[in-house]
Amino acid sequence: MPVPIGSISEVVGGGTPPSKDPTNFHPSGVGIPWLTPADLSGHREQYIERGARDLSEKGLATCSARPMPRGTVLFSSRAPVGYVAIAASDQTTTNQGFKSFVFPSEIEPRFAFYQLKHLKPVAEAMATGTTFKELSGSAAAKLRFLVAPIREQQRIADKLDTVLARVDACRDRLARVAPLLKRFRQSVLAAATSGKLTEDWRVKNLPCQQQSGLPSGWSRSTLAAAALNQDNLRVPIAESLRQSRRGSYRYYGASGAIDKIDGFTHAGEFLLVGEDGANLLARSKPIAYRASGQIWVNNHAHVLTHKSTERLDFLAHSINAIDLSPYVTGSAQPKLTRKSMDSIPLLLPPDDEQTEIVRRVETLFAYADRLEARLAKAQTAVDRLTPALLAKAFRGELVPQDPDDEPAAELLKRLAAQRAASPATPRRRRARA
Repeated sequence: MPVPIGSISEVVGGGTPPSKDPTNFHPSGVGIPWLTPADLSGHREQYIERGARDLSEKGLATCSARPMPRGTVLFSSRAPVGYVAIAASDQTTTNQGFKSFVFPSEIEPRFAFYQLKHLKPVAEAMATGTTFKELSGSAAAKLRFLVAPIREQQRIADKLDTVLARVDACRDRLARVAPLLKRFRQSVLAAATSGKLTEDWRVKNLPCQQQSGLPSGWSRSTLAAAALNQDNLRVPIAESLRQSRRGSYRYYGASGAIDKIDGFTHAGEFLLVGEDGANLLARSKPIAYRASGQIWVNNHAHVLTHKSTERLDFLAHSINAIDLSPYVTGSAQPKLTRKSMDSIPLLLPPDDEQTEIVRRVETLFAYADRLEARLAKAQTAVDRLTPALLAKAFRGELVPQDPDDEPAAELLKRLAAQRAASPATPRRRRARA
């Protein structure tokens, strides 16, 4: 039976004492538990003991925060709306970024916790503001809260504890797959550029040659010797000017095509290598990538070419396999100069083996791509499970109903009588300094 949440609970705001006075605060675990929305970011447990800082008695006296009992359901009302946790400590306080709900003992805290997670989209829609959205106390009190018989509340909470723990475990397992795929790709590149990937191919296709420390037929080289540099043809065009020069030719920067323009600087097959930017060290995207046709390249990507497309493909894999940090200068603005790039040492296999290496790498990468696509679908499906299960729970479909349970209407009557008999808690006002 849905009712306004404010009709069965006390809606409590929070407060923050003057932050310039360090005596208003204590280290966490020393004073009065005090929470901010940031303390709930990434918090996955139902209950929370305290935040990064506690309040001192003086700090509590100088702000509008109010101690609340254990079992209070904390609900962030701004930045962002919808973090939920249950207070694990008596005397818990929060800053003004919460609207907390102090329920009577007849409302199971876990039941309320899950229902408020279910109500997050509704609360977000009710929030107002321009700089950031905030849910006011009066709006929070109007949230429609489904009241179920006490024993059914417990059955719903117990069931959700069980099934959502399984969902979280599944999500955690899936989250471990992406790093494995990234390591798989790096292992493939390392094997490809060291000769291990095509050991069997050399046995069948190359005569035995004695070479100290090198695979048969391989030679030592540098990037400068392995490809022709065409950096001199690059032309940067400011974004404001590109708006008036829209066209059909791809405009490339450090990490790929970023625009289209009405002309081109290069025509043919190319290997582009990022010259600057955080990606040189973060490696969130490939540093070396292929481009072909008529293209425009700005001064944030080096341009290499060769008569053999397989050579360019192999060099792309080689550069993406190498730790480039010894060749990158600067940390705030990382840069791979042409001089440093030219000096990068490489191992070059014979042309036929380069072709075979590229074929095998592309085959293995295609396999990884398929796994990644399946992973993305699985993660999307898992992400949909929690809201679907919560919706099912609060439609009354997750657990069986017991005809011996006290009807929710009787519970509501008793709660209303208790509320009428209890004096209203006076609003805590901030003490004057």
